[in-house]
Amino acid sequence: MFCPKCKSEYRDGFYKCADCGVDLVAQIPPEPEVGYVDLVEVYSTYQQSDIAFIKSVFDGEGITYFFEGESSIMLVAAGAYARLLVKAEEVQRAKEILQDLGFIERI
Repeated sequence: MFCPKCKSEYRDGFYKCADCGVDLVAQIPPEPEVGYVDLVEVYSTYQQSDIAFIKSVFDGEGITYFFEGESSIMLVAAGAYARLLVKAEEVQRAKEILQDLGFIERI
């Protein structure tokens, strides 16, 4: 038996990890593969409300995104803007959504 959190091994008859308190499992699940993701900038904004709205839409659409510099401190105090980055293979779909929402113009 193994702890899925700390990976400690236990003899049969134990059901909870003594350190973590989580239920033991018969096998440790495989580690997820971590790899490089190519991100492309598709939009930038100074508005925290734009960021929140776009995040909710992209979450619903399953678009993989990252808002670089979305901290309200950076947006207000430093005058910086947030950059919306999406996976390279999802750029076209992301741009279509942003166009439909009126954030960017149709080309």
